[in-house]
Amino acid sequence: MTNLLINKALQESIADYFKEDDLSRNLNYIQSLPSDEVQCRLKIKDDMILCGLPYFVESFNYLGANLKYEDFKKYEGRQYQKDEMAEIHFTLPFSIALTGERIALNLIQRASSIATYTNKFAVMAKGSGVKILDTRKTLPGYRALEKYAVVTGGGNNHRFGQSDMWMVKDNHKSFFGGVKEAIDFFKSKNSFYTPIEVEIHDLSELKLALNEGVKHIMLDNFSPDEIREAVKEKPSDVTFEVSGGVRLNTLEKYLIEGVDAISIGALTYDAPAVDLSLKYSRG
Repeated sequence: MTNLLINKALQESIADYFKEDDLSRNLNYIQSLPSDEVQCRLKIKDDMILCGLPYFVESFNYLGANLKYEDFKKYEGRQYQKDEMAEIHFTLPFSIALTGERIALNLIQRASSIATYTNKFAVMAKGSGVKILDTRKTLPGYRALEKYAVVTGGGNNHRFGQSDMWMVKDNHKSFFGGVKEAIDFFKSKNSFYTPIEVEIHDLSELKLALNEGVKHIMLDNFSPDEIREAVKEKPSDVTFEVSGGVRLNTLEKYLIEGVDAISIGALTYDAPAVDLSLKYSRG
C-alpha cells in the first residue's frame, strides 16, 4: 500500500519531468533498445546524505518497472562517503534503466544536495533548542522534493504555500498602512485555524505586533545584539523566528537563547551540488 500511495503522490510530477525527454519523438530509437535485464548499482561520487529515493524509484516505475520503495527505504537518509558503491542494487530492463537514468539521477542528486547541506546546519544547531527552517525560495516545480530533502537532512519545513500561514511582510505593511492594518487584513479572512506571523524590523514594530496578540514573530535582518534585546520582550507563549541572510559560517552567532527557529533560504537555493552515477552490468 505504501508504494502505491507514493506512486499516486508523485506520478503527476514524474510525468512532467519526462515531458522534457519527449519519448514519442523517435519511436524507432525507443523500440530498438534491448530489454535484457541489467544489474544496477548506485555509485556515490561525493560525501553526502542520500535522499530522494521515492522519486528515484518512481522515475523507473513510470516507464513500466515494478520497483518497490520498501526495498530502498532503509537507505534513505544514510550518510555515504565519496567513491562508495552504495549497497543499493536492483534489476531493470536495459531499455528502462537507460531511459529513466538521467531523470532519476537528477532528482536524487538535487534532493541529496539539499539534505546534505541542511544537515550541516542541523548538526551545528543541535542542543541549542533552535530549529532550522526552510523557506519558499524553491525551484518552481520542485518545492515538494526540496522541502522533503530539508526534513531528511534534519531541518524543518516552514509553510508550503501562502495560505498555510498568514505572513505579514514589509510589502503588506507598506500597502495596508502599517503593522496593525496589515494584521487586520489577515484577521478579516476568518481562517480560524490559520495562524499569523509578522515580519518585524525593529523593537517598536515588535511591540505593535505583540499588542495585537500575534503569536509568531519573525525578526528580519536583526543583528545578534538586536535579537538579544528583542527576546527580553518575548512572552512565554510566543515563538521567535530569525530570518535574513544567515549562512553556515554565521549560524553560530544566531543560536541565541529565546530564539525558536531560524529560516534559511540558502538551504534550497544555494546547496552545493553532489554527484552520483548509476552503474549496470548484464545479468
